[in-house]
Amino acid sequence: MVETKRWNVNNEQNQYWKAIEEAAALLKSGETVAFPTETVYGLGADATNPEAVAKIFAAKGRPQDNPLIAHVATINQLKRLVDNIPTYVEELINIFSPGPITYVLSTNGTCAENVTAGLSTIGVRIPDHPVAQDLLETCDIPVAAPSANISGKPSPTTADHVWDDLYGKIAGLLDGGPTGVGLESTVVDCTQDIPIILRPGGITKEQLEEVVGTVMIDPALANKKEKPKAPGMKYRHYSPDVPMLLVEGSAKMIQNVTDQERELGKKVGILASKQTAELLKADEILSLGENIHEIATHLYDGLRKFKQGDVDIIVCEAFSEEGIGQAVMNRLKKAASESIRETY
Repeated sequence: MVETKRWNVNNEQNQYWKAIEEAAALLKSGETVAFPTETVYGLGADATNPEAVAKIFAAKGRPQDNPLIAHVATINQLKRLVDNIPTYVEELINIFSPGPITYVLSTNGTCAENVTAGLSTIGVRIPDHPVAQDLLETCDIPVAAPSANISGKPSPTTADHVWDDLYGKIAGLLDGGPTGVGLESTVVDCTQDIPIILRPGGITKEQLEEVVGTVMIDPALANKKEKPKAPGMKYRHYSPDVPMLLVEGSAKMIQNVTDQERELGKKVGILASKQTAELLKADEILSLGENIHEIATHLYDGLRKFKQGDVDIIVCEAFSEEGIGQAVMNRLKKAASESIRETY
């Protein structure tokens, strides 16, 4: 068991910089440190050190053939990791970075092979969070960082989520409070003339198209038989403690599914928008928010709230796939044990 140090970085400045420097020193010495980003908490290690990166896989129980995203503080640090940057990527960086977007580019071999899973490409992003920025600037190394949770579980949006999953398995945790976007970054394959979305996230297809024109979507997002190319898309993810039914339909349909499960003697928890939640009855009901942005922010916390013993099954409302709703539904479909669609 590893001793896990936890720093609260919401307090006064002297303690803040002491925590950043201690965390950076741990990273440079080959240890793992969890830190907040604008999307979810990441579990970081020196991306140039294969032994350090191996500790990420061990702590998370993550399959070794699942590539990791390298996090850097600046465009200059990004350029150190890749062969070349197409012109349209520079345009995207100018508009969206720092921010919740990952660029998949040709690797120059600087990062360890277990970061790229042996691929000729690497995903790199510049996070838009003051703690992440200060940590990355202080250590001045690329930091490989998947979400800081047990592999397969909902991603962590608070330090307590990380603590629950990884205490005793990692060297440090920078507690910067709740994250903002609540969903992981959009991953974009930038190795072709036309960018391809490999994983929907905080930046939508519509936003990307406003900058670069045509943007494609990886066929694997729609077709389970296609092999996904992006980190975090190859295996089942985001699973809550109990089975979850994803219901695409009216509030009446959601209530019918809930009633059927309760008639079987099950305790049912419901995840829904505020508007829908107010129309439903169940053993426990959790509102995710009034609009799709609030729903995205609260989604993972909601999936973690229902514990085994409290409820036997979750019934979750399906949402529109417009804008960031595509990323929300991508995560919910992966988390669901079964999807139910209303027929008319």
